[in-house]
Amino acid sequence: MMKNLTMLILIVLIQQMGYSQNGYERITISDNVELIKISENAWVHVSYSHFSGYGRIASNGLIYLDGKEAFLFDTPASDSLTAELVSWLKEKMDIKIAGFVPNHWHSDCMGGLGFLQTQHIDSYANQMTINMARSKNLTVPLHGFKDSLQLHLNDKAIACFYLGPAHSMDNIVVWIPSEHILFAGCMIKSMDAQDLGNTADGDLVAYPETIEKLKKKFPTAKIVIPGHGPFGGKELIDHTISLCKNSRR
Repeated sequence: MMKNLTMLILIVLIQQMGYSQNGYERITISDNVELIKISENAWVHVSYSHFSGYGRIASNGLIYLDGKEAFLFDTPASDSLTAELVSWLKEKMDIKIAGFVPNHWHSDCMGGLGFLQTQHIDSYANQMTINMARSKNLTVPLHGFKDSLQLHLNDKAIACFYLGPAHSMDNIVVWIPSEHILFAGCMIKSMDAQDLGNTADGDLVAYPETIEKLKKKFPTAKIVIPGHGPFGGKELIDHTISLCKNSRR
């Protein structure tokens, strides 16, 4: 019991240290929403929500800017938290969200899609994500793609790819070539992760193959952003591959 408690405290401390991300500008919007500036044109948004069986969990998303316009990748887990984030960006930074892409169908990726649609913000998703949202009576993204999608924020390229099942059957990755930023979401684990987490809606057999594809496809990635926990570099990809191997033992 004491050993488990010590381990839990250690994990929490590591998460807190990681989220300090020394050297990065950080803005606290509220008790439940934060921003971390990772490049001249990109911020990680971190939001905190309660998930049944897991407690209060921090989830990551990405905001990519060009001037006063931005693309949003993943929302906080609710409409109210998403409204906090989007309204703050508009009121404090004069930033307009031009489009949205979720990593997969879970609430920590698109739980705020309903709010975005009230703001008439275009949304783009893996067609599998759209199909899953419809089957579960969730808010449905507007535009679907199959294997890849090329988007533009003014003249800046955004590339979305479906590489295969992992954390979920529909999870995608987003590549920002001008920033060398890879937003991989929940298929990639932070360095403090001890296992692959919730894979109830995923595919443990395909998982390692999908991550190997990711590693080969983005050799120039400098910043890798997981769905939860501190971001980092390509070491997160290798760490996830190791976790995949451990899950098979």
